[in-house]
Amino acid sequence: MSDRALLGRLLSERNQFSERTPDIDKQIRDAFEQNVAVLVLDMVGFSRLTVEYGIIHYLAMIHQMQEAARPAVTANGGTLIKQDADDIFAIFQTPAAALDSALDIFRAFDAVNTVVPPERDIYGCIGIGYGETLVIDGNDIFGSEVNIACKLGEDLAGKSEILLTSAAYLALPLDRYICEPVTFGISEMEIDAYRYVRSFFPEKVK
Repeated sequence: MSDRALLGRLLSERNQFSERTPDIDKQIRDAFEQNVAVLVLDMVGFSRLTVEYGIIHYLAMIHQMQEAARPAVTANGGTLIKQDADDIFAIFQTPAAALDSALDIFRAFDAVNTVVPPERDIYGCIGIGYGETLVIDGNDIFGSEVNIACKLGEDLAGKSEILLTSAAYLALPLDRYICEPVTFGISEMEIDAYRYVRSFFPEKVK
């Protein structure tokens, strides 16, 4: 039975037998839950570029974006979960690996942009979360940190910006990365996050 089929069966049982909710929830967590860092990448400029150059032009840019981003995910130990329109979802063992991947993705975009005309320049924004996540069939993910990472990457981060949830930030080696706190108000709810500023590499002791 596939993960999705098993999840569907368990959720159906949960809806039918409320008295079994704690037991079914434990079965779901035992079967699918992983403690992972979640990276959500969204391309910048969809509406403007599509209006100006057409959807095929933008689809070609999405394809080039995916080809540039994919090696940066796998090289940092990440697993590409899904590519949805101009979004990429990936998971990592640690927020540090996810952040390093995000930086490598932007470096790959910069490399692409040096050899393509301006109308094909690729830019993105990234949200990173960290916590218990349901991973389904290796091609879908669900969880609170997934939701917040999506909000950060798709709606709140600016061009070439990386935003981290509080959980992701607190799990970073803080002697290596410099981030600044930011707060966003969304739908009568405040989201506390951190904006990546730069990496710090201490000098080796001689």
